[in-house]
Amino acid sequence: MELVKAASADDLDGGIAIHGGTEVVPLLRDKLLATERLVDVRDVVPRGIDGARIGAGTSLAELEADGTIPDALREACRLAASPQLRAMGSVGGNLLQETRCWYWRLDYPCRLHGGDRCHAREGEHREHAIFANDFCASAHPSDVAAALVALGARLRTTQREAPVEELYRLPDEADRRVTTLEPGELILELELPEVERSVYLKAMDRKRWAFPLVGVAAARVGGETRIALAGVAPVPWRIDGPDGLDAATPLPRTAWKLEVARALVARALAVVST
Repeated sequence: MELVKAASADDLDGGIAIHGGTEVVPLLRDKLLATERLVDVRDVVPRGIDGARIGAGTSLAELEADGTIPDALREACRLAASPQLRAMGSVGGNLLQETRCWYWRLDYPCRLHGGDRCHAREGEHREHAIFANDFCASAHPSDVAAALVALGARLRTTQREAPVEELYRLPDEADRRVTTLEPGELILELELPEVERSVYLKAMDRKRWAFPLVGVAAARVGGETRIALAGVAPVPWRIDGPDGLDAATPLPRTAWKLEVARALVARALAVVST
């Protein structure tokens, strides 16, 4: 495998971009990702915090430590991983995490791998989705993505500017992807609006540094309260309020997630409404 250093986004040329490597390296190791060419994009993707602008190469540790960053994003970064991974992992890479669904990770021929069935629906699915789970019951693992969606953040890529929410899509028969990134498109920068108050709450199996079973981000932005959930759908999931949880379609062994989500949403709204 060849490793090259990119001087511009055009240098990807069909290769796989790598920045911190905390996502790409395990996928390569587990043979879930294959390439003949890794492209180091650290000189292409901006890093650092400049007011409301965040370079996509900024580490989770840098975001967590910066007092100007909204509470929801700082807490999502703090809870996302161990100190070592937070120091290495970039915010852009965190947004592009693959599912932790064990059927996908074990390379079962599931729908995300191009197969004709979701093995989780009939098999073990304690950690899986309670929304939009008819085609694929995987659960999106990024705390940071839910926080940025709740905050109403925008992103800039090598091809466009859009809300972070538009980075994600539900997979379907015609297109199994869960993001809208095109081949060769890189996330360069994030922009935050002025945030009045925000919070991120998380239920996980371990006390620290585990993927979200249910994560709830809430933010008051421009007088509007925004809520986004992690760990409950194949993509970060927006709801307009507590009543939005009534639309959940839990599988037999995920019904408990709905009760946890109700409790966390109530607590989060109590924080941002004060």
